Amino acid sequence: MEATGSVGKAPGGPRVLVVGGGIAGLGAAQRLCGHSAFPHLRVLEATARAGGRIRSERSFGGVVEVGAHWIHGPSRGNPVFQLAAEYGLLGEKELSEENQLVETGGHVGLPSVSYASSGARVSLQLVAEMATLFYGLIDQTREFLHAAETPVPSVGEYLKKEIGQHVTGWTEDEETRKLKLAVLNSFFNLECCVSGTHSMDLVALAPFGEYTVLPGLDCTFSKGYQGLTNCMMASLPEDTVVFEKPVKTIHWNGSFQEAAFPGETFPVSVECEDGDRFPVHHVIVTVPLGFLKERLDTFFDPPLPAEKAEAIRKIGFGTNNKIFLEFEEPFWEPDCQLIQLVWDDSSPLEDAAPALQDAWFRKLIGFVVLPAFASVHVLCGFIAGLESEFMETLSDEEVLLCLTQVLRRMTGNPQLPAPKSVLRSCWHSAPYTRGSYSYVAVGSTGGDLDLLAQPLPADGAGAQLQILFAGEATHRTFYSTTHGALLSGWREADRLLSLWAPQVQQPRPRL
Repeated sequence: MEATGSVGKAPGGPRVLVVGGGIAGLGAAQRLCGHSAFPHLRVLEATARAGGRIRSERSFGGVVEVGAHWIHGPSRGNPVFQLAAEYGLLGEKELSEENQLVETGGHVGLPSVSYASSGARVSLQLVAEMATLFYGLIDQTREFLHAAETPVPSVGEYLKKEIGQHVTGWTEDEETRKLKLAVLNSFFNLECCVSGTHSMDLVALAPFGEYTVLPGLDCTFSKGYQGLTNCMMASLPEDTVVFEKPVKTIHWNGSFQEAAFPGETFPVSVECEDGDRFPVHHVIVTVPLGFLKERLDTFFDPPLPAEKAEAIRKIGFGTNNKIFLEFEEPFWEPDCQLIQLVWDDSSPLEDAAPALQDAWFRKLIGFVVLPAFASVHVLCGFIAGLESEFMETLSDEEVLLCLTQVLRRMTGNPQLPAPKSVLRSCWHSAPYTRGSYSYVAVGSTGGDLDLLAQPLPADGAGAQLQILFAGEATHRTFYSTTHGALLSGWREADRLLSLWAPQVQQPRPRL
């Protein structure tokens, strides 16, 4: 990072450091590298790979997504979709006008088959009826956005209150009513996966409608989501990204000097775990909210202003993991896309909390059938919350044995062959992630996301824009998404462009 020439108030141009090589960090770096005003830019990535929570792995003879799975709302308003299209990473179907116009309302499609823990199949008509009820209520929860007050604090409490009223009008026999509640419980578990939370009781009702769903039928990358971040990496000058370089502390609001730059002072000094220090004018922090929560007391020196620290504590950040199972032969129908699991004795209206070790698997919503790789057949299960975090503490053998028993019980086939192998994500125990993605928790508002996004120093006095914040948890309407993360990286790059190169025509987001 040698200094050359002279630009603005920093000899050789400002020195900028991006912490985190996920899509937000890469997006910011890509944006800034396109300008002559930013010749000194580095991205520090704590792990051995770029992509962050986008992580594609070659396994089972194909590519599986350990992290981000879908482009949510792949249409003109989605920068991830636009970028993927530019790089030629999507097929004709994904790019079709027809796909881009589909309005899903953010709801997951209906299962192809629904198994009950009794070993019987659940009528898909009954499942569809409960889906209509559940998603109708979810849509209602979004209507409290501008209400003067809400009837209850959380999405979960609202859903349960409304379902309780519906139940009183059900006229079927007791067994059918119980089955309906069990199916609804499965939808609650699914919604926990969508929101990245342990319970919908933790998700705030008032701001829930602020999350914006884009049109388009959710699509995947046939050759892996990481192809996108690989293309972004390849567009950066060589050696821009430094791997296995975890940051320990960001020292800011100071006057730091470095022997390599005589006579120059820097407001920020980024200290790495290995003792290296980088003196810079600006640092863009793109680390996951889970990491910030854990390192809040040590990651910034001086500490963050009280209100920003409080916002970090209040915003929700949960875990949603995947469990991939490989089978010699499929036990599901050829056109099956989604298998739902329903526990007969469960109900969203009862707060049953058996010990995690005895019942963690009951939080599993079921399995998405992955496209077959040659002669390989893979199911991808989803599980959220504390049960998901407990699953991370088990061995592969324990998970495989447990899910084999679950599938034998659900299908009513005690001879069902065990899966050949298992692969799973462990996002909660990943030291630089500590979970999956953010949600607006009870006690927080969308304003907390905006507060997290505000650069420091907050008063704007003295040296400007020392610490900037990006990442999915800093986007008020697209939190929890890759497109929210990418837009946030662009947003912070644009702040610096406005400061250093206001005369340069800024590239607009590809929307």
